[in-house]
Amino acid sequence: MPTEWLINALQSFGVRLADTSAGVASRRGGAGPSDHKAMTIAGRTVMVPVHTAPAFESPFLVRRPGPDGFSEIEHNGAVIGRVTFPGKPRFYALSTFDGVPYSKIAVLHGRDVLATTILQTCIRYQSRTKTCQFCSIGQSLSAGRTIAHKSPQQLAEVARAAVLLDGVRHMVMTTGTPNATDRGAAVLCESAFAVKAAVDLPIQGQSEPPDDDRWFARMKASGIDALGMHLEAVTPEVRQRIMPGKASVPLDRYFDAFAAAVPVFGRGQVSTYILAGLGDTPAAILMIAERLIGMGVYPFVVPFVPISGTPLESHPAPTPDFMHAILQPLSQMLERAGLRSTDIKAGCGRCGACSALSSYERSGIAA
Repeated sequence: MPTEWLINALQSFGVRLADTSAGVASRRGGAGPSDHKAMTIAGRTVMVPVHTAPAFESPFLVRRPGPDGFSEIEHNGAVIGRVTFPGKPRFYALSTFDGVPYSKIAVLHGRDVLATTILQTCIRYQSRTKTCQFCSIGQSLSAGRTIAHKSPQQLAEVARAAVLLDGVRHMVMTTGTPNATDRGAAVLCESAFAVKAAVDLPIQGQSEPPDDDRWFARMKASGIDALGMHLEAVTPEVRQRIMPGKASVPLDRYFDAFAAAVPVFGRGQVSTYILAGLGDTPAAILMIAERLIGMGVYPFVVPFVPISGTPLESHPAPTPDFMHAILQPLSQMLERAGLRSTDIKAGCGRCGACSALSSYERSGIAA
């Protein structure tokens, strides 16, 4: 089975685990890839759902690791491959000078990415009439697995330790939206500046488009190397239904912001996260992706994962065929445009763990 097909299948159906303690602890709730566990397949580390409703009934079972560290993957009882699990990072054993466990400040994503949600609150999450229906940003906070606001000093301390102890290579800083003006740009700037003063680590900042394009130059000057402004859904009707609050920032504002940000950060260093399976058709996603690529924006398309405790917890995940119908032609578009995940300095597109897209890029299918 080709690697890209296996990753699509595992991320669509999730897996059952014979040994839940293997590797880095799985994540429940919060921002980013939630209800997932990191696994390495054919040299690629990917995030695979393990706590979702589809995962509980998945035809895929990952066996307990053997003496060589490998676990067999079974599909309905037949062995189809092997995986390993990235080990628990050493920086998780430490606490900040003010007594907060490092794992509550930032976590390891994939194999070598440090990720943090600076503000674990959001103006949209407070109201179910405004919240993004797929979002679980408040779950990890209410469960005590994180803190509401990570200070610049805490982030700098943890980032330096993660680089020195675990060889972390880049960092993702995202944030809940604190206001309807800068939309998180200010907190990203102060946080990135502190981290860069402590350690030379490429950083991607992620926020909604700020209301003033001058923020892009400020973000770049503060030490942010790559920028993510995430569409999630690409058609107005799906955006209004799935994320009514975020849809108040229209698509036109996103595209104006992309056009202003690319000259600042560079072609391929601005990206957007698109969740396939929320209701947009493959044709609609590919049409938007083609427009984005023409602007120099990398469209990182990932399968939607129904997270427990959210309004969409029972929404079906996209099938492997659905993802293939998007990722194969998308990889060809990226190849023709000369945009590659490996050229991104930091962030989700470079990590690639939440999608099979980079596997399509590397497998030669794009060619």
